[in-house]
Amino acid sequence: MTLPRLALFALLALWGMAAHATVWQPGHGLKQQPVWPGTPPGAQALPGPESVSAVTTERVAGKPWQAIHNVSRPTYTVYPPKGKNTGAAVVVFPGGGFEILAIDLEGSEVCDWLAARGITCVLLKYRVPGLPYDWHCDCRAHNFAIPVPALQDAQRTIRLVRQQASAWHIDPHRIGVLGFSAGGYLVAQASTNYDLPVYKPVDAADRLSARPDFAVAVYPGHLAAPEGFNRNVPVNRRTPPTFIVMAEDDHVDGVEQAQAYYNALKEADVPVEMHLYAHGGHAFGLRPTKLPITHWPALVETWLVTEGVLSP
Repeated sequence: MTLPRLALFALLALWGMAAHATVWQPGHGLKQQPVWPGTPPGAQALPGPESVSAVTTERVAGKPWQAIHNVSRPTYTVYPPKGKNTGAAVVVFPGGGFEILAIDLEGSEVCDWLAARGITCVLLKYRVPGLPYDWHCDCRAHNFAIPVPALQDAQRTIRLVRQQASAWHIDPHRIGVLGFSAGGYLVAQASTNYDLPVYKPVDAADRLSARPDFAVAVYPGHLAAPEGFNRNVPVNRRTPPTFIVMAEDDHVDGVEQAQAYYNALKEADVPVEMHLYAHGGHAFGLRPTKLPITHWPALVETWLVTEGVLSP
């Protein structure tokens, strides 16, 4: 049975779009590795093929940034430490409202910084768009929902890093997470829902713990709920030590997001350090400007020493 001519033309057009779509590559001779050995759990249709584009209308520190669209096959990229290996590792979650990924501003540039400090960085390109964002209505109909596809990818990646600890010369008890905006929400999810069975085990790696040993949330979102705090983020005493940074003039997520998470962590007796700045807005990444908030990476380095993740 042959396809009708119109349907055939439509399929050829879609294949052509996929073939010519520009796909992000990490550079530096690095390679992306698949998070899943086959089709990811709960795979769903996306509005188009994966692609990357330059965002020039909302420059950060005077420079454009790259946005990845329509990730259906999540990957991780390992940035090995430069110089002395500290034995610590960090899985990085870029932000983008669960709609896109700010892959350089909140991803590869972060890994360059961490690798330069002797920390193995693992950049996760998790699935988007996905919950809480819904591309069917271009809205966030369930703003406080668990971002299931992203959390599946995050849990799996943390377990893979722990599985490869010996091969990568890292300490399996010094594996942290760091994320921005929506990625900051994913940090909170990974830090609290590490035992939540969001997918069926696929191999030996899934027998390992998905709990991070430390966490850094940079201008996180989706945490401050009308009742005070998002009930889908079950903070408990085993939530890892956490560092939070945010600007008081963040008009995208609002400083109350950081404050709500800080309060929840304090109530659970989780070690937490929070830095609030008067100015900085949203999505500043770690590109240096005249604003003091862009010096936050140095504060994280000091905090990692105080928490025993790094040596003095």
